[in-house]
Amino acid sequence: TEETALIKVQAAEDAWNTCDPDLVAQAYSVDSVWRNRHEFVTGRDEIRAFLRRKWDKELDYALRKQLWAWSGDRIAVRFQYECHDASGQWWRSYGNELWEFDEEGLMRRREASINDVRIDESERRLFGSRGKADRGVDVLPVR
Repeated sequence: TEETALIKVQAAEDAWNTCDPDLVAQAYSVDSVWRNRHEFVTGRDEIRAFLRRKWDKELDYALRKQLWAWSGDRIAVRFQYECHDASGQWWRSYGNELWEFDEEGLMRRREASINDVRIDESERRLFGSRGKADRGVDVLPVR
């Protein structure tokens, strides 16, 4: 339903904002298959390793997700996140994800297309996790 899809999207945002690979990996089936940009990842162990590498490079990571569409066991999400690299360069990443769930509600498939844009630190608009007042609000401008 729309209600359960919104709950899953917010739960994913909350988990990813912890930058805790062990916590995030729990949402995926043991044989989950991902395409993330140009990488292909299979299973929880590879997901954990991928996320550790990701958050070792993407510092002060802050993410927002928005439900785009849902049907049956599938959800489409759009998202933005901001982070900086070790040199201090800030980035805003825009993307779309396609999710498919198994009978137990775990994500068995995730396909992510992501584009990165250099930004100045003064252009940041995402700071930490979403506040309670912003939950369910479209806070993802196109630019």
